[in-house]
Amino acid sequence: MRTTAFIRPLSVRARLIALALFFTLALLLLSGFLETAVGVSHGLRWTAAGAFLAAMAIAVAGVTAFHPFSRLGLANLVTTVRTALVAMVAALLLEPPAAAVATTTVMIASTAAVLDAWDGRLARRTLMASAFGARFDMEVDAVLILVLSVFAWHYDKTGAWMLLSGALRYVFVVAGWTIGWFQRVLPPSTRRKAVCVIQIVGLIVAISPLIPRPFSALIGGASLAVLMWSFAVDVMWLWRAR
Repeated sequence: MRTTAFIRPLSVRARLIALALFFTLALLLLSGFLETAVGVSHGLRWTAAGAFLAAMAIAVAGVTAFHPFSRLGLANLVTTVRTALVAMVAALLLEPPAAAVATTTVMIASTAAVLDAWDGRLARRTLMASAFGARFDMEVDAVLILVLSVFAWHYDKTGAWMLLSGALRYVFVVAGWTIGWFQRVLPPSTRRKAVCVIQIVGLIVAISPLIPRPFSALIGGASLAVLMWSFAVDVMWLWRAR
């Protein structure tokens, strides 16, 4: 029993490492295609691969402690794909502003957003929901929102205030480290999931070259307002439950 319990989490970790290496290769190939089709720099491939491997290193470190299954599961496979896509979006942020880069970002971020509807659903359908999968999914969403908010500001589609949408999640985390009543676990919420989708979609629409200012700023501002309301609801719940 002890030997089996020791080997099982290692096999899951090994599978996650293998996935990370496979999708690193996929990112390198995608970057090569974008160099030809979009004209991005040669350094894009190494930036995207480095960002992806850094994110996956964190996931690999936590999988054995919070994933109680012998298989990795389809849901975590989908989230790994989303992580690779978000890493590519983050790498595109370092490219000089251009309409082609913005359009490519919208396409990749939209794919990541569509896949977001599947990882949680797959985890429930296969009876493989875990704390690891939920956290993996949530952190990928948070990074995507952060990167897209920087995109919106960097491309002058909104003001610098849009950066607040990417920062709110991390302000909330830091508050949990320093304020005692912030450390209580929030109950599951459909509202929270819906607002996350609204925020991601709002940012994708805002950075689209097809949406000029002031409409991009209005869309970004509306999605940010909804996000701030959602965080305010959670803060009030934590305050009352302190």
